[in-house]
Amino acid sequence: MDNANNHDSELLDLHEHPGHLLRRAQQISVSIFHDEIDGELTPVQYALLRTLAARPGIDQVTLAGLVAIDTSTGASVCARLEEKGLLERKVIPHNRRQRALTITAEGACLLKRIDPAVLRLRERLLAPLTEREQQQFMRLLNKLVVENNGQSRAPLARPDAA
Repeated sequence: MDNANNHDSELLDLHEHPGHLLRRAQQISVSIFHDEIDGELTPVQYALLRTLAARPGIDQVTLAGLVAIDTSTGASVCARLEEKGLLERKVIPHNRRQRALTITAEGACLLKRIDPAVLRLRERLLAPLTEREQQQFMRLLNKLVVENNGQSRAPLARPDAA
């Protein structure tokens, strides 16, 4: 009985909860992101631009799904990126409610310019782990995200379905 109580009190320790640790890891990741990228983009803006660079011409809803954000957030972030001159939005003739997106030359140059910073971000974030631990961590983190995708309020769309 005493052993069970010890286990229960361990589970009540905030630092034993995966959600808390994931939130802290996200805080650290965003902090390093801003340190490396120096305010040029937010993490969500970067994710949208990087995805759009690989899939030019997709619509806002598809882009939001591929980055796993809700469509209203995706639309407002795309509007800000358009204001910055980093992407263009054009009404799709056969579906006037949708916008086709393309990255601008300025957006593509920005991505190319910050590539080294993005690589440093990854290195800094994973630095406490050995190379083998990094591979295992990424594999397990990906599994956690993929297997729990349906639990998200903004599930990741399958790229092959988009």
